[in-house]
Amino acid sequence: MTKVNVHEAKTNLSKLIEKVKKGEEVIIAKNGVPEVRLVPYEQETKDWFGMDEGKIWIAEDFDDLPDDILEMMSDPKIFPNESEELDEAAG
Repeated sequence: MTKVNVHEAKTNLSKLIEKVKKGEEVIIAKNGVPEVRLVPYEQETKDWFGMDEGKIWIAEDFDDLPDDILEMMSDPKIFPNESEELDEAAG
């Protein structure tokens, strides 16, 4: 672990960044009191499929929606079809 004061951090920022990229912990202190920890930036994943694998499940006692609810959901007055909305907006 590397611990530096703010002045040292300003002076040696590039070197500290390299240390962090190599896995070393870097702490920046102000008046001897730790203020921040530098951490490497993690790229956001662009692959959304499978991100929550193992985090979501369907309970064993899960019941399908009743037919009357499913029928209401297909009623365009309640849930308009996207293509119909686009046609109306364009027309």
